[in-house]
Amino acid sequence: MTVNDESKKRRPLPHRETALVTGAGSGIGAAIAQRLAARGTDLVLVGRDSARLESAARRLRDEHGTEVLTLPLDLSARDAPTLLAKRLRDTGVEIDLLVNNAGVALVGPVAGADPGATRALVDLNAGAVAELTAHFLPDMVARGRGAIVNIASTAAYAPAPHNAAYGASKAFVLSFTRALWEETRGTGVRVVAVSPGAVETPMNRRTVPGKRQPEQTADTVMAALRGRAPAVVDGRTFAAQAFVFSRLLPSRTAGRIAGKFFGRGKGGGVAGE
Repeated sequence: MTVNDESKKRRPLPHRETALVTGAGSGIGAAIAQRLAARGTDLVLVGRDSARLESAARRLRDEHGTEVLTLPLDLSARDAPTLLAKRLRDTGVEIDLLVNNAGVALVGPVAGADPGATRALVDLNAGAVAELTAHFLPDMVARGRGAIVNIASTAAYAPAPHNAAYGASKAFVLSFTRALWEETRGTGVRVVAVSPGAVETPMNRRTVPGKRQPEQTADTVMAALRGRAPAVVDGRTFAAQAFVFSRLLPSRTAGRIAGKFFGRGKGGGVAGE
């Protein structure tokens, strides 16, 4: 072995990006994980269904040779985000990219909803997003690099009668992310909210004009990571809809239209990844 070869041997290996994706067993989360694996990112996949997670992990390893760790967790449980962060720190896993995607919807009037299910929705859709961000953001800022993608919804842009808790939870995600974007300017950390409209996922089976596929939303996420805006809506049709509902229509009118749309769904059902 030459001196030159020995010197090359001692060089540190290039850093491999590791992404944590919640709600990664199916739908948008699984599609985002696929796009990240294709670019050589190692993955930590989190979701409630261990069988789905393992199936997704095997496919990603086989197709892309990426390292994948699966952690079955219900992030609506009050201690779950802290347990997740502690486990990753204890095992020395450094998170470069956090994708807060896990979420559920509870369609129907609040008067007919299960109170515990309503609380669990808020804890998952909003609480877990805030807590996981607070766990992983400080290390990103300290390193001067990293990214956080929070999956919001076009339901965040107007009141959502018959889907009230979901819409409100996503409005929190959107506002929270916009504030984080301002807080992290100049730190090297990219923060962005991506708001899908109707996407073909286990959570959304209804027929809607312009409905998109999870892979299209994943492409929007990847483009948003390369951009600079604090918030992006997935798809031109839904971007126009969000603009009209949030900027042009009075809140009462926007809420009435949204209520008619969500009121056509089946009441009282919980749906999620």
